[in-house]
Amino acid sequence: MALRRPTRLPAFLLAGLFALLPACGKDIATEPEPPPPDLQRYALIPWPQRIEPRSGDFSIDEGTRVVLSEPVNAELQSIAALVTESLRAATGIEVPVALASGAEGTGNTIALRLSQEGEPASPEEYRLSVAPTGVILSANTPAGLFYGAQTLRQLIPLEGAGRAIPAVEIKDAPRFTYRGMHLDVGRHLFPVSFIKRYIDLLATYKINTFHWHLTEDQGWRIEIKRYPKLTQIGAYRKETRVGHAHQPPEVYDRTPYGGFYTQAEIREIVAYARQRYVTIIPEIEMPGHSRAALAAYPELACTAGPFTVATTWGVFDDIYCPKEETFQFLENVLAEVMDLFPGTYIHIGGDEAPKKRWEESPAAQAVIQREALKDEHELQSYFIRRIEKFLNAHGRRLIGWDEILEGGLAPTATVMAWRGMKRGMVAARQGHDVIMTPIDDLYFDLYQANPAGEPLAIGGFTDLREVYAFEPIPVELTAQQAKHILGAQGSVWTEYMKTPEHVEYMVFPRMLGLAEVVWSPREARNWDSFSRRVPAHLERLKARGVNYRAPQGP
Repeated sequence: MALRRPTRLPAFLLAGLFALLPACGKDIATEPEPPPPDLQRYALIPWPQRIEPRSGDFSIDEGTRVVLSEPVNAELQSIAALVTESLRAATGIEVPVALASGAEGTGNTIALRLSQEGEPASPEEYRLSVAPTGVILSANTPAGLFYGAQTLRQLIPLEGAGRAIPAVEIKDAPRFTYRGMHLDVGRHLFPVSFIKRYIDLLATYKINTFHWHLTEDQGWRIEIKRYPKLTQIGAYRKETRVGHAHQPPEVYDRTPYGGFYTQAEIREIVAYARQRYVTIIPEIEMPGHSRAALAAYPELACTAGPFTVATTWGVFDDIYCPKEETFQFLENVLAEVMDLFPGTYIHIGGDEAPKKRWEESPAAQAVIQREALKDEHELQSYFIRRIEKFLNAHGRRLIGWDEILEGGLAPTATVMAWRGMKRGMVAARQGHDVIMTPIDDLYFDLYQANPAGEPLAIGGFTDLREVYAFEPIPVELTAQQAKHILGAQGSVWTEYMKTPEHVEYMVFPRMLGLAEVVWSPREARNWDSFSRRVPAHLERLKARGVNYRAPQGP
């Protein structure tokens, strides 16, 4: 994807308008039931479905044990390791793990139980009971236990702040099944260590999907063994535009840039994410944003080329040509992608694909005639449907940006709505699943404050309060249509983010707001409560070395 901001002003124009802005963001109007008064004691994000404060604390000491109820498997042991590491980091105490002896939850124990009692409202549901005598964390699934462990981790004081966990009763489950964060590595590449760190941070706040944008005009970042030139050529650009792409003068850094992830590295990252209950959705862009691939294999274009990997940001006319060798290439690529990523969904982009080359191409026009298509928009629909049929035949489902609605939507495709809520509403009314990631609310590459005091960004403005005010389900939808809104996602485009530190600065604290939007009950969301809980999390982020932007500012 490229600039994706048709309604946004670039930074150098935006800065002068900030004096005219009212107080930032939109308010959550409903405050039906005040949260517990001591928000420092229960500074949880996202806020649980049901929380009942209790008096007293559970004190961790050298005699504390983590106990596991039968059946014990690798997943349960992995979650236990997470809990013991959290305890060690907070208190310096190495808490041992043992099998339950029938007295779990009492006698200075933290019990982890996989329970089959009752039918859970969600496979991610959990129950957490903290009493002065012991802690019981139970769930019907390992995923539920994992999310309960994240809540327990937030209740454990930071190192040096004591060893007392506040007593509480929590029953919790997410509002949405899809809770996503995205990262573009096509414009700028980030090391494996940072991708793992990013996944860790997502999991801490119960984000369960990582949308990994792996191919772009400016770089192809995934090893495909059948097509080695994708990484030999397509992974590298000769230089990169300096400054904002919409602001003269046009200057380049004259420095080659590139790199990619090997299949071994990708398998390692996928396994790492799976242990943290994060599903990775890979994105392989088509038919547009394909300059890097065309530089490697120019025969896939509608014109002769030659092509170079793009060195600036934008939308380019040269896209994949809808001929048989192109489809064979894409199917071969996707076959390797599916082997690396076991999740249900494969993202194929589908956005910002200019039709100029198709209009001029005898090959593209022949397909329009052969398939009795009305125009190039229907040709794009044909393109997407062919890819969808291939994915479906391999047990996968297709996700695309909302441009895939144009010309007729593929039958089982899921729409990621970025150009506003209306396109998501159209898809939901047609019976298609939708993930909301509108540019105005959930693009974390927009400025968080006056650009004069901020690092260079794409333009626009979205602060923490605006993210928190976002509501994924439009009021215009019926209850049946609303069921197709699977959730929401924060999107991070990295044209102007060169380092992991810059990515973290743009993501935090805005991701905290998103986490509560997609997990917590709608009626429980309250800006005053949330804003009073945020400082404790900024301290936790600071302790982990995360480079966040303080939400207050100019």
